[in-house]
Amino acid sequence: MRSWSVPEDIVRLPGTGGPLRLYDTVTDTVRETGPGPTARMYVCGITPYDAAHLGHAFTYLTFDMVERVWRDAGHDVDYVQNVTDIDDPLLERARANGEDWRELAEREIQVFRDDMTALGVRPPRAYVSVVDSVDLIAEFVSRIQESGAAYELDGDIYFAAEAAPYFGEISGYSREEMLRLFAERGGDPQRPGKKDPLDWLLWRAERPNEPAWSTVLGRGRPGWHVECSAISLHELGVGFDLNGGGTDLVFPHHEMGAAETRSATGSGQAQHYAHVGMVGLDGEKMSKSQGNMVFVSQLRAEGAEPDAIRLAMLNHHYRTPWSWTATGLDESANRLRRWRAATALAAGPDAMPVLGRVRAALANDLDTAAAVSEIDTWADAALADGSGDDSESPALVRDTAAALLGVRL
Repeated sequence: MRSWSVPEDIVRLPGTGGPLRLYDTVTDTVRETGPGPTARMYVCGITPYDAAHLGHAFTYLTFDMVERVWRDAGHDVDYVQNVTDIDDPLLERARANGEDWRELAEREIQVFRDDMTALGVRPPRAYVSVVDSVDLIAEFVSRIQESGAAYELDGDIYFAAEAAPYFGEISGYSREEMLRLFAERGGDPQRPGKKDPLDWLLWRAERPNEPAWSTVLGRGRPGWHVECSAISLHELGVGFDLNGGGTDLVFPHHEMGAAETRSATGSGQAQHYAHVGMVGLDGEKMSKSQGNMVFVSQLRAEGAEPDAIRLAMLNHHYRTPWSWTATGLDESANRLRRWRAATALAAGPDAMPVLGRVRAALANDLDTAAAVSEIDTWADAALADGSGDDSESPALVRDTAAALLGVRL
């Protein structure tokens, strides 16, 4: 599937950044990521029926920052993202709208592409459609069957949770918490005939009036969690460096995906799991049921500059839940104007220490708010009378903002 265009912010900065330390959900610690010359990263993509709300944008901005820090430290980055262009929520929304599910998916995917381009989020090397990967996923399910970890129920194929000796290694949740979240997040713990309420659907046999594909498993379509396991293994191999998404994916999505990969390969899926906090609106949790979603495309249509939207998000730590406000966007628009005024000057204070402190902040569990504050301090000084005479510093700050923060000045 076609991705989106590459932002024009690839700037070579003096020196290199340090190794990225990042919170790991599995170990509950901030620890150093340890990629080789090429860092391998997989991030779970959208289900395209409500594309690019601020929660989506904050997640993909976060992993864009991971990529920037890795590249600044001298790594190449092999980044893969999927798009779940066939799933129950998409079909339900299409039926409610009275439209073809494929047209809905393509329209929302294009909105997502446009928003990512506008926000300066670098595209993945591979942007992989589930529809285009049905055969690949079916073959992966066959491997799980061969391992003895799957069973059939009325033509559907389920993964048996009891066949996963490390089940729970990603989330660390109790069985009671798993059952609660499984019911809330697309699972079917009450389905009769399952061996265990936590068993999950790998393959859904064809139903009347639903899309289906002919595969080695017969006609049907994939379950949800197995798509990312199959695609990440195919594109990146086992043990890739980072698996990411929102905190709502810790369980069941990443837990079940890790179990599938171990079953099919005997190896762990990823070295590091990182998850992004949820975004609210004016102090309330954003939810489709409440209708209080904010979309990047909506903000752009109302005249908000994408770099101001990006700055507003960068002012929050990726792991901390936070709330979007109009005031926060206004403050970021003012910050952007101040940075641009400062970097348009003929000279300013020495900026090499600023570059070092921005690098240190980002390497320390992506402390983007601290990095923003460092440029704030330099801009305030540059705009003050007699603030410095380094003629190269405005360009260096401009390049630092572009390369490390993705903010265009």
